[in-house]
Amino acid sequence: MIQITSTISIAESEIQLEFTRASGPGGQNVNKVSTAVQLRFDLHNSASLPEDVKARLARLAGRRMTADGILVLEAQRFRSQEQNRVEVIRRFSELVRRAAVRPKRRHPTRPSAASRARRVEAKRRRGEIKRLRKINPND
Repeated sequence: MIQITSTISIAESEIQLEFTRASGPGGQNVNKVSTAVQLRFDLHNSASLPEDVKARLARLAGRRMTADGILVLEAQRFRSQEQNRVEVIRRFSELVRRAAVRPKRRHPTRPSAASRARRVEAKRRRGEIKRLRKINPND
């Protein structure tokens, strides 16, 4: 089980890890050892996540979500397969943790009477300045 929050945990059987050859540094191993890791998580068929978290996760995932609802994350930063595996699971956990946070509801506010009065006064002063700039044809 991968513990995300105190209430959310995901069974490792819901996550598929696939190892492929990584691009970039790797020395002699680069063409022989599959060190890059691709994590796949079927979001729509997951029993571990509540529906509201699934919706937020889909929005957060963006392009990392396929058309059929599978979240795909890749890690190939390290030369070792194990480090990349730990990295991709950490990133997945962080993404789900961010999706688990319920956004605060916005309570609409109104400008105070004092701020409305300041605004009107500033407009009046600005209008007065512009009025004084006008050339008086009677002079």
